[in-house]
Amino acid sequence: MSPDRDRRWLTRSAEALKRTNQRDELVAAAARLRRLLPGDDRYGDPLSTTGREPHALLGRTVSALGTDRPSAVREIGLGALQVWQALSEAQGRGHGDREVTILFTDLVGFSSWALEVGDAPAVELLRVVGIAVEGSVTEHSGRIVKRLGDGIMAVFDDTTEAVRGTLEAQRRLGELEVQGHRPRMRAGLHRGRPRRLGGDYLGLDVNIAARVADAAGPGEILVSEAVCGQLDGEAFPTGRGRRLKATGAPRDLRVHPLN
Repeated sequence: MSPDRDRRWLTRSAEALKRTNQRDELVAAAARLRRLLPGDDRYGDPLSTTGREPHALLGRTVSALGTDRPSAVREIGLGALQVWQALSEAQGRGHGDREVTILFTDLVGFSSWALEVGDAPAVELLRVVGIAVEGSVTEHSGRIVKRLGDGIMAVFDDTTEAVRGTLEAQRRLGELEVQGHRPRMRAGLHRGRPRRLGGDYLGLDVNIAARVADAAGPGEILVSEAVCGQLDGEAFPTGRGRRLKATGAPRDLRVHPLN
């Protein structure tokens, strides 16, 4: 067989395989199979493949195979990653069946100050704050979930370590100053069972933790009663509780300032 005939044969074979791979009935069959497999059968969308875990990186790569048209190969590949993620979660890496303590922080008055001083000092402040806060979190076995402008979301397996890490972050911030500005952090902690999806956490407990942080004052750390119930009251005294009135939070949610 001549080289030209070889190339034509390979081209025709590739086109035939592509047509077969994109046949509607095969794609539908692969999608039905995914619904029978353990895990998230919608795995592959941007929400489920965020993060830097191996399955997320592979998921984004496999998902890109079907940007022009769905294919059976894409569905089969995502199905394998779907099972992989489900097995990982079953071994204790989150799927709404593990309790974690969720932390949200932000800097009080940062936006107004940044508008006054400009970009360079604002970026410098964010750098030193990031080192102080994120270092405190990781040193106390916390995991940074995402950075939120001038704040973070983090999770901890242990509530006591979560509180210690937050207190340490607050202490370190007290030592910082950029162009005469001393940053003040507010923080909120809540204990629950959020749904882990990709590299993120979602669900009611995440919303509650965010609302708790929003309700904190400058330099204040607020904790929900779910957190209080796991703390040594003598080691970590809290102030008088109050009902938190916030959209998206349960009506009976009570919070306490950490003294």
